[in-house]
Amino acid sequence: MSNRHLCRSIAMQSLYEWDFDSSLIDASLQKTKKFEKEKLAEILKDDLEEYAEGLDDVSFAQDLVFGVFDNIKEIDGLISKLAPEWPLEQVTIINRNVLRIGIYELRFGKREDVPPKVAINEAIELAKTFGGQSSGKFINGVLGSLYKEIEKDGEGKPETDKETKEVKEGE
Repeated sequence: MSNRHLCRSIAMQSLYEWDFDSSLIDASLQKTKKFEKEKLAEILKDDLEEYAEGLDDVSFAQDLVFGVFDNIKEIDGLISKLAPEWPLEQVTIINRNVLRIGIYELRFGKREDVPPKVAINEAIELAKTFGGQSSGKFINGVLGSLYKEIEKDGEGKPETDKETKEVKEGE
């Protein structure tokens, strides 16, 4: 298993545990964002110690977990928009968090580090490993729709002609 795949698996497990625990807490307790982030950091630390002993670079897992956390409202809004027949609270916790990681990588991640198709394929693999029988298809459908939107909006193309020119000159 590659280091990045392991980091994604640990990020998904940490987000799952955080999401599950958060759903059990009475809403009237008015959890603060700082409290939730500290709780998530502790869960991630424990999961890294348990599942990634000897992993040299844990920064990718940290980037995924806290990237999802910091952008969760927008990410959850995208899930609701891209899968309107599945209210967010009805999406399984596994699928919800695999989608959060995939959407984070597609919308907020660095394309030079993780190409969109790699992010989608990795999310599908997580869904197949941890989710139900149809999880891979569901994840593929939602992330495929987002990818098409991103490409249609031009977000997947070079920002400037300079980038394209540098590639041509370097051939």
